[in-house]
Amino acid sequence: MELRKRIRIGDLLIENKVISETQLTSALTEQKKTRRKLGKTLIDLGFIKESQLLTLLSKQLKIPYLELKQYPIDREVLKKLPEIHARRFRAIALKEEHGRILVGMADPTDIYAYDELIKVLKSPVDLAAISESDLLHQLETGYRKTDEIDSLAEVLDVQLSETDFDLTALTASTSSADAPVVKLLQAIFEDAVGIKASDIHIEPDSTVLRIRQRIDGVLQEQIVDETRIATALTSRLKLMAGLNISEKRLPQDGRFNIKVKNKSIDVRLSTMPMVHGESVVMRLLDHSQGLLNFAKLGIPANILQPLQSLIKKPHGLILVTGPTGSGKTTTLYAALNEINSPASKIITAEDPVEYQLPRINQVQIHEKIGLTFPTVLRTALRQDPDVILIGEMRDQETVEIGLRAAMTGHLVFSTLHTNNAISTISRLIDMGAEPFLVASSLQAVLAQRLVRRLCPDCKTTRDLDQAETLLLEQINGPQSSWPEFYHHQGCNQCHNTGYKGRIGIYELLVITPELATSLHHNDSVQFSALAKQQPGFISLTENALDLAKQGITTLDEVLRIAGDLDVKEPISANNSIAE
Repeated sequence: MELRKRIRIGDLLIENKVISETQLTSALTEQKKTRRKLGKTLIDLGFIKESQLLTLLSKQLKIPYLELKQYPIDREVLKKLPEIHARRFRAIALKEEHGRILVGMADPTDIYAYDELIKVLKSPVDLAAISESDLLHQLETGYRKTDEIDSLAEVLDVQLSETDFDLTALTASTSSADAPVVKLLQAIFEDAVGIKASDIHIEPDSTVLRIRQRIDGVLQEQIVDETRIATALTSRLKLMAGLNISEKRLPQDGRFNIKVKNKSIDVRLSTMPMVHGESVVMRLLDHSQGLLNFAKLGIPANILQPLQSLIKKPHGLILVTGPTGSGKTTTLYAALNEINSPASKIITAEDPVEYQLPRINQVQIHEKIGLTFPTVLRTALRQDPDVILIGEMRDQETVEIGLRAAMTGHLVFSTLHTNNAISTISRLIDMGAEPFLVASSLQAVLAQRLVRRLCPDCKTTRDLDQAETLLLEQINGPQSSWPEFYHHQGCNQCHNTGYKGRIGIYELLVITPELATSLHHNDSVQFSALAKQQPGFISLTENALDLAKQGITTLDEVLRIAGDLDVKEPISANNSIAE
């Protein structure tokens, strides 16, 4: 394809009556201030949509306009255009056919970029118009660091095998920024941040090293053949976290902060001795996102309104429950952010302190020196607090101090690991709390889970199978027909998983006088029955199903949440009870 002369976008849009002369003048004035391209300026000012501009350009240049979200990109062809050039020219190599390479460009009128692409690719180039936002997303996912991780692992393995110097010297060297172990860790972190992984797992096996990343709650695996490098990686990470590199027989915990892709990432590191070496798990916390609030969490209105009233009460205990990784701490921080003011003294006891909050007195638990939850809580009560946050109620002593603090004029927040809001009461009593104390102190229990969001670009409807129909009937009863439910499929926008991000589901149990009375009498059967009859009480499973009906998640995710439901095979004529 040949571009004989540069297209004047302004004249083209005026000619096709897409914008007015006044709008063009305004855009040119703005362009002089920002020095951005005219097309981008017109889009930012709202005078034209990106799709309109690209459609018009594709017709004028006689090139296709492609939707990258669903386009099957050849990864081998994509790698032919180095990432540095792809970002510089806002371009991506899509496929190769008959000796020509199809390249998508956000600005196909850029003649200079077109000429440079031919030089870099050393091949004839056909152009296609693509959305810049889709391109930027694809650059993040397409140019992953997996190949770089493999090659750096090989380099490090060769260096470890061919040299006879001390491994500790290699891993401890901070002056050598180009050391293979440093480059390898940098590639691992950049890859994880690029795909928004929440955790990195480094697991040595007998013949391979597994590097796994948790994305939207699900682990994805990369296998590295060089097992020898595991020790070098672990030692370097221990040094970064200030841990003892010579101690390999006991678990260790630490943390450090790194800057990756202009983002400040707090890393919580945990090591565990395994058969084939030390396993390392790192939780990544992105501080650049800022503090979350209830609006960003997506809590439904029927739960958010009573919850906002509860957290403004002067005293009482509010519990947030759920398994590890269900977002309990995020919800508690959002609650503290909501009530944080100069008029309130807030003290927290946490293990670990995940985010540092302004104006809030946060204490890091350190059990080795005796700084335990009970110790901190007793001292905190002498510090004249209005609000106390207990990171987790782990033992009877912590539970009792928290409950008594809630009875004596303090608002107390804490977490527990339970399946749902109703079972939390039994858990508290099992931990040794007196039923009358729970009845007098507990204000509410918020149970929560995280389910994966369907990718909006590739979700598709499908028929229900038998297990799903049975589940729906147990939740909602038999129905003559069910609404359309969506299924995950996979595309370029979601790493071919069909899911993109997660959303919380919630179950709020407010302790009413009737519930408090049944608690006081330690009548768990009556308490459970009354709780389920409460107006407005909706279970986790029902909330998850509502999201599935709205096309936000799948029935697969609902089934995962509804693990406590007894879904059985239907009894047929050939499968009677007697049999």
